[in-house]
Amino acid sequence: MIWKRILFLSCFMAFVLLAILEAGEGAAVGSKQAAGEGDKENLKKKIFLQDSDAANFFKKRGKRSTKSWDELNMENRQQLRADEHRREYYEEQRNEFENFVEEQNDEQEERSREQIEQWRQWHYDGLYPPYLYNRHHI
Repeated sequence: MIWKRILFLSCFMAFVLLAILEAGEGAAVGSKQAAGEGDKENLKKKIFLQDSDAANFFKKRGKRSTKSWDELNMENRQQLRADEHRREYYEEQRNEFENFVEEQNDEQEERSREQIEQWRQWHYDGLYPPYLYNRHHI
């Protein structure tokens, strides 16, 4: 029951405050009365919409109505731009990874080539072609 009383008092106070502001008594504190009329007009221009905007306000598209061509084109352009950014990002990532793998393979090939060269030098028997083909089988 107390909450009803609090709600009633807050609504009543809001009503009283709006009535005071509407009368113009408390709206402009410390301003001159002569400039008060001009200020009210400027304030109305700032607060309220222009006539053309107000007429179009309720004509805005609802959730279930079809989209305009401009809206469709804009969404399509945004989607294409996002796809292009995504494609560029993944292409850059793929290029970096391919370069990394190529460097790793080059290093591995260099190490294995050095090892093969060392093995050939160690096992070389002075014959050409290498000893494997010149073995004398008994």
